[in-house]
Amino acid sequence: MRGRTGAGWRGAAQVLLLAGVLAGCGGSDDEGARPAATAPAGQTGAPGAASPAASGGRIGAAGSACRLPVTFEVARGWKAKAIASPKPSGSPAGEFAEELGEDLVDGLLRQGPVTAVCEIDAKPAGHIGFLRVWKGEPGDADARGVLQGFVTAEEGARHATYRTFTSGGLTGARVDYEVWSELLEESKKECALAVVTADGPVVVHLGGMDDQEHEEMLPAFELARRTLRTA
Repeated sequence: MRGRTGAGWRGAAQVLLLAGVLAGCGGSDDEGARPAATAPAGQTGAPGAASPAASGGRIGAAGSACRLPVTFEVARGWKAKAIASPKPSGSPAGEFAEELGEDLVDGLLRQGPVTAVCEIDAKPAGHIGFLRVWKGEPGDADARGVLQGFVTAEEGARHATYRTFTSGGLTGARVDYEVWSELLEESKKECALAVVTADGPVVVHLGGMDDQEHEEMLPAFELARRTLRTA
């Protein structure tokens, strides 16, 4: 993977640039997705789950980089920032949104039942990837249903395996899956978790440039999962 050169790297860089500027990922076409698997009853953690990373602080509460319905600890060196929906108002983000089209921008900021609200960048810690937090409107959906809607809305998603977890009095759902990229002609691992709060469902998603980056960033995802609390 680290030996990829030429068009593959250029394509990957374009994908990351678009995702980074708009703070979104995935589309709405689930063509090619395969039936989801479910972990055996009573299995609450991913096989061979990574140990949590060292903490660099907690986000989610008022006064933190992102105010959320939940709080959790972020890995040391990762940098969090809130995501505001860009509007064509003369700002660089607004001009970019105007050039691409508001519908496209909205599609990148929204995935299934949730909208991107916070991005935690791994680059300051030496990785290429993000933890992104997505939020939905209050309703009757459970965590598993929200997570299924999120995954099936991501283009190329397949081989999804769901399981439950508990943390700080919260019970949620986790999914590990692959995403097939037509551009790169290969798949890569992704994972996400979802919980439902009084203010609506929350999804925390981890992608990555490739499988190696994803594996190296899993301790940050595990830290978020284990420290998840209601705000």
